Amino acid sequence: MSASETNADDVSTGDVTVGEVTAGEVTAGPVDPDALVTLSDAHVVHKARSGGLFTRDKVYALTGADLTIAPGETVGVVGESGCGKSTLAKVLVGVQRPTSGTVAFRGRDLWTMTPAERRTTIGAGTGMIFQDPSTALNRRLPVRQILRDPLDVHERGTKREREDRVRELMSLVGLPRALTDALPGQLSGGQRQRVAIARALALDPDLVVADEPTSALDVSVRAQILNLLLDLKERLGLALVFVSHDIQTVRRMSDRVITMYLGRIVEEAPAADVTDGSRHPYTRALFSATPGLLDPIDPIPLVGPVPSATRPPSGCPFRTRCWKANEVCAEAMPDFSATSRPEHRYRCHHPVEEGEATRDLVRQSHSSREP
Repeated sequence: MSASETNADDVSTGDVTVGEVTAGEVTAGPVDPDALVTLSDAHVVHKARSGGLFTRDKVYALTGADLTIAPGETVGVVGESGCGKSTLAKVLVGVQRPTSGTVAFRGRDLWTMTPAERRTTIGAGTGMIFQDPSTALNRRLPVRQILRDPLDVHERGTKREREDRVRELMSLVGLPRALTDALPGQLSGGQRQRVAIARALALDPDLVVADEPTSALDVSVRAQILNLLLDLKERLGLALVFVSHDIQTVRRMSDRVITMYLGRIVEEAPAADVTDGSRHPYTRALFSATPGLLDPIDPIPLVGPVPSATRPPSGCPFRTRCWKANEVCAEAMPDFSATSRPEHRYRCHHPVEEGEATRDLVRQSHSSREP
């Protein structure tokens, strides 16, 4: 059975059972004590209103996420809109509590801590840069107060030391001191994002999660912000999780790239291998959509809409759009398979052959859909 032959009756929740887990239930999982952050079988299920007044659908925002982030590394996260990238980012920094599973920071489970201990751990150890600085910053507060807020909340230093830290942060992100008393509305988009970056760094975190940090900016300033993030990562020794639709930028910035589809991590590969060495058909299709200028190819077509997160397909969620899909793909979600490199893993019943060119996959996808 090909993807194009799948009908609405085939698209059911299948083996997805996490929706029966009570919200807030946290189950223990293996934790790497040397890792900065470890996710073990993390699920996030939301409840959304459906057609009736008293009925609610389950939205499977994140399903079975296993991920380890080492100190100082950059992990890129790619995927289409609605695939769970932002949910994963929020889980990593403790903004979103998983429905089930474990989130550990430096070997300690965040959600078994007391609320006060968790606030201290998350506040001091992590920072987050949001997509749109226009809405992420309080428009009524001057830059000075925006940058002082984390220091005030966590009672870092004396009043004089906090003022010194504000000036240090502004210098760190390349903002002139003259903007200290400016309101966000008086700043350009790039300047506002620099303020947001400075705020995320205020407490010297070990991990910074950047969720689409340049998508709301003009093209002319995107490169400046990306270069700033890379420079800060090297100077401060940060671990960085970079979430973006711009998959070529993710590849250039990252040590490792995570591919997500419909709430699941489907591939994890070294950035150097992800363009021509990725094994999951979906990853190849994503990167074929933005080929290099020196060797342009046609993108691999993905036919049909992304399935609903309220009724994900049984088995592999990508099967409804995959040119390689057959009956096996509908029966069960494959486990992770390792390649010749232990840091590269993927979940696919019919992976791309090692060394197979993307150009050949374009031909395969077209021929599989011919009548």
